[in-house]
Amino acid sequence: MTASEATLSPSTDHARGDLPLSEYDRTHRLKPPEGWLETKWEPIQDWLEDKIARCSLFGDPPVYNNEHFPWVDEVESEWRAVRAELDEVMQYRDSMPSFQDIVKEVGAIQSDDQWKTFFLKGVGMDCEENARRCPETMKLLTKIPDVTTAFFSILSPQKHIPSHRGAWAGILRLHLALMVPEPRENVRIRIANETCLWEEGKCLIFDDTWNHEVWNDTDGYRVVLFVDFARPLRKPLDWINRWVMNLATLAPFLREAQGKQKAWEKKMWAKK
Repeated sequence: MTASEATLSPSTDHARGDLPLSEYDRTHRLKPPEGWLETKWEPIQDWLEDKIARCSLFGDPPVYNNEHFPWVDEVESEWRAVRAELDEVMQYRDSMPSFQDIVKEVGAIQSDDQWKTFFLKGVGMDCEENARRCPETMKLLTKIPDVTTAFFSILSPQKHIPSHRGAWAGILRLHLALMVPEPRENVRIRIANETCLWEEGKCLIFDDTWNHEVWNDTDGYRVVLFVDFARPLRKPLDWINRWVMNLATLAPFLREAQGKQKAWEKKMWAKK
């Protein structure tokens, strides 16, 4: 067994990709930097993310072993309560915003309305109306340390999300699978050179700064509770990471997302 294979959760089916991990380096981006600020920031970010990777408490795999996170068992044991709340809000799916309607940068990988979001928590966001309708889900989120973002991520049938990377290596991503249509092997996510399948009620934890893409090659909806949380790091990188994450609230694109989310939430529930 390779070191990469050993990091996979026992509940995660996977198949190795054909290319080495170096081909999926986190420095890969969809487009070159735009403007002076991005040009100057990207090499600094790459340097910081390399340090973060070296100081990670559980190594730097694309996909993490759930055994590193003792709270996973409790989260998984309560998934049906979250699924019940999802079933209620899914009747409003057509009214939900597409991801790029909230975070415009997502428009680089999606231009249709086949990836919907129902935000419950976000950096600098007020999601009070949505959260009020999902009390059990909000209670479950308190069991995950240092959550920054949480929403229901809803992929329509036959939806493909192309290759991309996340914004910052100081967070890890959790998917709690809530709806996984059959055949299950046709609903998958590639993270670096690991291809994983979701299983309802099970968590998948990964580093989204590794190049990744998603397929839903079925006729059903795939829904996960999508959660970002602070990556466990050795000090002093842990302090630096939290400082950077706190600065994120000042980022113009997140301030814009906050306003868009509030407007969509008000529109969604105006007549409900």
